[in-house]
Amino acid sequence: MDNQQKLEKPEHSAPPLALTRAQHWQATRRLTLQLLLVWLVTGFGAAFFARELTNLNLFGWPLSFYLAAQGSSLVYLAILAYYAWRMRRLDKASRIVPAASAASAAPAAPMARPESRP
Repeated sequence: MDNQQKLEKPEHSAPPLALTRAQHWQATRRLTLQLLLVWLVTGFGAAFFARELTNLNLFGWPLSFYLAAQGSSLVYLAILAYYAWRMRRLDKASRIVPAASAASAAPAAPMARPESRP
């Protein structure tokens, strides 16, 4: 009977707090810096170690050629996909408005249109 009551009774958790603009900007800069470092390491790492990789072959091509032609592009696409996914999550986290503050917030007054003179 306890298991059935637990299943029927949903647990209510507090809504997540919204990120402030400063927190959002800090997280965005940190993510951008981390991904730029990954791009730098993969881009220059493949070129730096290319001579050591010429003896290894992949499908008849030297591994250094494969890394330069295909691997770097795939890493770059993975970086872009991760950035888009993570930024979507950060943007959603910054848009969450707790219910208490949303109810107490006064609606914004419409802006007055400036008069135009002919």
